[in-house]
Amino acid sequence: MGAAEQGTLNRCLRSQRFSLWAAATAIRFAASETETESIEAMSHLFDPLKLRGLTLKHRIAVSPMCMYSSEDGFANDWHLVHLGSRACGGAALVMTEATAVEPEGRISPEDLGLWKDEHIEFLKRVTNFIKSQGAAPGIQLAHAGRKASTYSPHVRTAKGYIPVGQRGWKPMAPSAIPFDAAATVPEELSMDGIRRVIHKFEEAASRALVAGFEVIELHAAHGYLLDEFLSPISNQRKDAYGGSLNYRTRLVREVVSAVRKVWPDGKPLFLRISATDWKEPDGWTVDQSVELAKAVKGLGVDLIDCSSGGLVPDAKIPTGPGYQVPFAERIRKEAGIATGAVGLITTAAQANEIIRDGKADLVLLAREFLRDPYFPLHAAAELGQDIAWPKQYLRAKGR
Repeated sequence: MGAAEQGTLNRCLRSQRFSLWAAATAIRFAASETETESIEAMSHLFDPLKLRGLTLKHRIAVSPMCMYSSEDGFANDWHLVHLGSRACGGAALVMTEATAVEPEGRISPEDLGLWKDEHIEFLKRVTNFIKSQGAAPGIQLAHAGRKASTYSPHVRTAKGYIPVGQRGWKPMAPSAIPFDAAATVPEELSMDGIRRVIHKFEEAASRALVAGFEVIELHAAHGYLLDEFLSPISNQRKDAYGGSLNYRTRLVREVVSAVRKVWPDGKPLFLRISATDWKEPDGWTVDQSVELAKAVKGLGVDLIDCSSGGLVPDAKIPTGPGYQVPFAERIRKEAGIATGAVGLITTAAQANEIIRDGKADLVLLAREFLRDPYFPLHAAAELGQDIAWPKQYLRAKGR
């Protein structure tokens, strides 16, 4: 082969090698682009979230907030307008306040309740309206435990605990340990009392289904009854519901199982916990929260709503923007379960960063929704997302 022919062949080989390199690079670039798009599609604040048979239209939810506006546990026009306006404002999930499963489980006489069938009818009005706005209605089922029978914040003439016989009642708890020096000493629940509480949660869950709710959240946070059983500070029992981690978590696990018996497989079940008492090493810890999350995941819980504190009055809590988000991130990663982040989340960028960086699957806002019922609509505009507005408000869109 002559020099000229050899040169031509080398040029052809170099050209082929370049073409192969270019093709491979293009494939890698396309794959990288697709992967990036996929990651972005999975991690934006306004991406849908599928939990069992329910798909939330995005990742912003209304956190449960006590309204102290009920009489004998009944919902009324206040609840319809308050919760309905957040649905109009674009929330994906609208949760009721802590809803007592029995009268003695109320924080105050003005708490919402679901301990009798008569409560269902008005709640249906609320859930029907929320659904009509493209949002999912959720209900938080709760028992106040030793923090029950208090005056609501709306009562200006009295503070603290309501005496028994003056609209007040005897609180109950895992152990006869009051919340603080001013509190009524609670009655230690007997085994029959524990079985009654489990049954009350189950009954309330059945009513929630009839009332049209799509999500149930069990309240095991903030120092209320289920949380009191979790923490060794408030639970000093010597039986099968106290002592070891397995025994202290038993009531929560049994309530989850009881609710799951009546709550359809296609509907999500949340559990709100205080990830820490802020009293380590003596109290409930984040390590224990991870173990609880692993246990209840296997029993049918779909999301852990990660709050903290509330068990004791002297906890030192280092509050600040997003101060509870690390709990949601750690539980999500170590327990392999979806989590919700709460606590001083106030901006669209902050909420989006939580979802984008995989710190939680859902953000639940409380006070920011009191300030701005239309937070999701405003956040979508700020983040360049287009979400549905109520047709009655379309004339204002885009301003």
